[in-house]
Amino acid sequence: MAANPVTDYFKGIWNVSSSIFEGMAITLANFMRRPITIQYPDRVPVPVVETLPSRYRGFVEVDPAQCTACKLCATACPIDCIFIVVEKNEAKERGMTDFAVDIGKCMFCGLCVEPCPTGAIRMTPNFEASCGDIDQLVYRYIKPGEFVPPAKAKAALALETPPAGTLADKAMGEALVENPDARPTLVEAVRVNAEKAAAEKAAAEKAAAEKAEAAAEPTPEEPAAEPAPARDDTPSSE
Repeated sequence: MAANPVTDYFKGIWNVSSSIFEGMAITLANFMRRPITIQYPDRVPVPVVETLPSRYRGFVEVDPAQCTACKLCATACPIDCIFIVVEKNEAKERGMTDFAVDIGKCMFCGLCVEPCPTGAIRMTPNFEASCGDIDQLVYRYIKPGEFVPPAKAKAALALETPPAGTLADKAMGEALVENPDARPTLVEAVRVNAEKAAAEKAAAEKAAAEKAEAAAEPTPEEPAAEPAPARDDTPSSE
């Protein structure tokens, strides 16, 4: 049966009209409802940071008063975004003279937090850090020129730490005005530390190989002892 062009024409008009009315019905239904769009960040009833779970992995913050300068966090970091300088002063006392975290490079994995023996380094719920210069994402918890002696583990565990995010907020505020060229300096320092660690590792492996080689060499055999003369137990004829 051949299609009627007139019927197809009016059927097309009906399909278009019905689809328009369906869409408008949904639009009118939502038009009368209260808006649910959140005007972030200036018109939220509660700050978003306060709504995040306690184990949220945001910015890394460090409490220098609890740090033992063990460098386990820097060692655990897979991308070298944690930088620690430990030196001795004129009195031969050991202390930290720089502690920085490159938030612009950090991937928020939390691996640096796990090995810390005192909880000096931790993740925070903070995540808002828009800025106009990537150097402002280098957070310094110990600034160059300062000297902070390492904490004793037992004493550090007994210290009360500020609420999570307090130290990160302070470091972020200082970074916005005090970090003109922090990233190149940090990158160069990380490179030098990596080369030094690689050289120390190669030297240790070489020493271990030489020791194993020396242990594998055969020891010179001692000359066999001469047999003792046989005793003559024959009774004398006297």
